[in-house]
Amino acid sequence: MPQGAPDLKNDAGSIIIGVDEAGRGPLAGPVVAAAVVMSALVPAGVADSKRLSAKRRGALDEELRAQCQWAVAVVDPGEIDAVNIFQATMLAMTRCARDLVADIDRQPDIVLIDGNQTPERRCSEWVWPARAIVGGDGKEPSISAASIIAKEWRDRLMMEAAKEYPEYGWERNKGYGTKEHMDALAAHGPTPLHRQSFAPVAQARLL
Repeated sequence: MPQGAPDLKNDAGSIIIGVDEAGRGPLAGPVVAAAVVMSALVPAGVADSKRLSAKRRGALDEELRAQCQWAVAVVDPGEIDAVNIFQATMLAMTRCARDLVADIDRQPDIVLIDGNQTPERRCSEWVWPARAIVGGDGKEPSISAASIIAKEWRDRLMMEAAKEYPEYGWERNKGYGTKEHMDALAAHGPTPLHRQSFAPVAQARLL
């Protein structure tokens, strides 16, 4: 445990923010990050969003957004192309943490982030103590909650985008490189919502 970090199990007065992202891997659509401060009562079944059924994840998303303090940040494909997907993810995490801290008007004792890296020293706006936790979306409730909110938020964006670009099946694949999506990309070419710097999209532009 880093020096000065609160005891997450015993320090009930700590302000602990959980952060996670959704959408690093897709060929299209934004990357979305969520930051969450849990309420005293954690909804039953909060877990890594990838381990939940779509129905259960949707129900938990509604519960969490009603009961917890949270913020979401969206980094669109143009910015992803400009800075690369890793930096875009760091920016999304920084922006949602910044907005949540402003909303709660208190500085967090620690920000817990799923993965093995944090935006600390990677984004100039990041000013809070942070800890990366590998597999944190399955270990820390606040990160689990962030993973659910980020995933559901991004899924809704992709389902709306599918109405404008129905050929790509985004309501089903959410922008990931499934066969359906790849076939449509080859047939119709990239849209403005595709990440032009990603190799399969760049290759499709040459066809």
